[in-house]
Formats: sequence, structure tokens, C-alpha cells
Amino acid sequence: MKIMRTSSASRTRRIVMVAFPDAQIIDITGPLEVFGRAARWMTDERGWRVPAYTVEIVATRAGAFPTSSGIRLIADRSIAQVRGPIDTLLVAGGRGTAAALRDRALIDRLRTSIHRTRRLCSVCTGAFLLAEAGLLDGLSATTHWRQCEQLATRYPAVSVETDPIFVRAGKIFTSAGVTAGIDLALALLEEDHGRDVALAVARELVMFLRRPGGQSQFSVQLSAQVADREPLRDLQRWIADHLGSDLSVEALARRAAMSPRNFARVFAREVGMTPGEFVENLRVEAARRRLEESAEGVDSIASACGFGTRESMRRAFLRTLHVPPSAYRSRFHQKLSA
Repeated sequence: MKIMRTSSASRTRRIVMVAFPDAQIIDITGPLEVFGRAARWMTDERGWRVPAYTVEIVATRAGAFPTSSGIRLIADRSIAQVRGPIDTLLVAGGRGTAAALRDRALIDRLRTSIHRTRRLCSVCTGAFLLAEAGLLDGLSATTHWRQCEQLATRYPAVSVETDPIFVRAGKIFTSAGVTAGIDLALALLEEDHGRDVALAVARELVMFLRRPGGQSQFSVQLSAQVADREPLRDLQRWIADHLGSDLSVEALARRAAMSPRNFARVFAREVGMTPGEFVENLRVEAARRRLEESAEGVDSIASACGFGTRESMRRAFLRTLHVPPSAYRSRFHQKLSA
């Protein structure tokens, strides 16, 4: 999903994070670090005399609260004490979401906050709190992949999308699990101050990849299971190192000393995807890295990664990343300094 850039003047944008006991700490600190680092970068590199962003944490009560990792954070004030307009209000998720859903004062505050907030966002299972407040009724939304079915069941008025990193529905944004909140924050930063600033901050944070909202929550390493059988585990590793080889079912079955039919059945059961899907996903990831990190031509990358032709690679990218290779490179290629 592409976010259009808005005009930005040299003014401070107020970022407020709503948290609660047993919230996931990265849901809170990840997005806030993006905005905090952006404010420092704008001062150091662009000469801003006012901070581009201020960040604060609020909760039902002011003061220290435990996160799910055991580390304690401090809420600057209670959500009831928040006055004035808010540029971006984010709601964290985590183990404490179930208890937070029973906090009617918190839910009521979220419901009324929509009227004084330019953007309202959730990270991970924070989407449940927005849904409980009725703010997602009739809208598309996402959350951590493990909780998508529960969100859809509990809130049937919400159209839950299981795949995207984040979903925008007007002024409301919902993101997938945990680190996806960082991806969302970088996208919001790009909307505010442009691609160059967002890329600079991503590099400052040593982010491997800034993913657009339409990209899948899963890489092949996350979505594929490790096979139980040693020969298949070895074969999975071998495939990753030989993407330019013949990786047809027949060829892979020969390496595993199995019949093609039995190999395909056992591989799908143990890995969670067909051999063809596994191979294509690995090839897409390899091609993606080359597009990001090198100036190598698309035809050369397609050949090296085993696609054979540019068109085959384009179709694979559209199936898995929802963007063609040319658009992917345009968005994510990192120019190397001389």
C-alpha cells in the first residue's frame, strides 16, 4: 500500500502511545524510536529549530507499569489527562490486551479520541482495543497473524485481512504483529516528510527492509516449517544454496531418494507448503536482496535466482510481494556510496 506524502511545515507533531500493564514492549518502543530518531535527524541534518516530533506514553494511570517482558516503562500521564489535539495516537498490543479490553474508561477514551486525532493507529493486538471501541466497524484491519481469526470472530463488523503488514482505512491504521509497528511508523514518517527522510531513519535504525503495507507478514523463513526428517532438512538447506539449479519436484525427489508423488506429499506435510511454493519463495527472497543491494540487471538476477526469464520473476514477485521487481527496486534499492 502506498501512502501519499502530505505537505510538511517546520512544526512539531505530537505522537502519543497508549499502553497498559503487560503490553508488548516493542509495540511501544519500536514506533516511538522511529519518531524520536526522526526528530533528532531533522535537527542534525535539516537544521530544524523545533523538534519534528514529540513522543509520550500514556496509560489509564500515570506512572510505572510492567511490560510483558518484565521491564517497566513509565506513562507520562493518564489518558484522561491528555489535552489538546494529537497528530498520531498509537495503541500498543501484547499479553495485557485481554485485561485492557475490560477497562471501560480506557475504551471510552479511545472512542472519543478519534475526534481530535489526525491519525489513529494500532500495533499488533492493539487492534482489539480499537475494535472494542467500535472504531473499526465497517473497515478493513489487520493484527498479529495468530490473532486474526479471533479478531474476525469477536468483531464481525470488521473486515480482517490476515496477510498485510499494515492496513489503512481513512485516518485509521492497523498493523500486524510486533515489529510491524516499526514498518508502520516508517510509512507514517514517509507520509509526513518524504521518502528520503524515512530511508535515512531506517538506515539509522539498521532496518534490513522497509516493507510497504501490502507486503505479506511472512518471509519464507517465518512461514516454512523445518522438516522433521533429516533428509528433507538437508534438502531445504541445499535448495537455498542452489537456486539456479533444476528444482523441479522430480529433481528434488531424486535427491531425497523418494518417488515424486511421495516426496511432494511428505514435503508439503512437514514444511507446510508445496515444494514449488518453497522454491519460489526462496528465489523471490534472493532476488529481492539483489534488487535492494546491487545494480545488477533484472534479466541477470532472474537467471541467477533460477527464474529463467524476467517475466517469470515478475509473476513470482506479484504473487508473493504484490509488486513487480521494477517497482520493488525503485522503492527499496539502497545506493552505495563511492
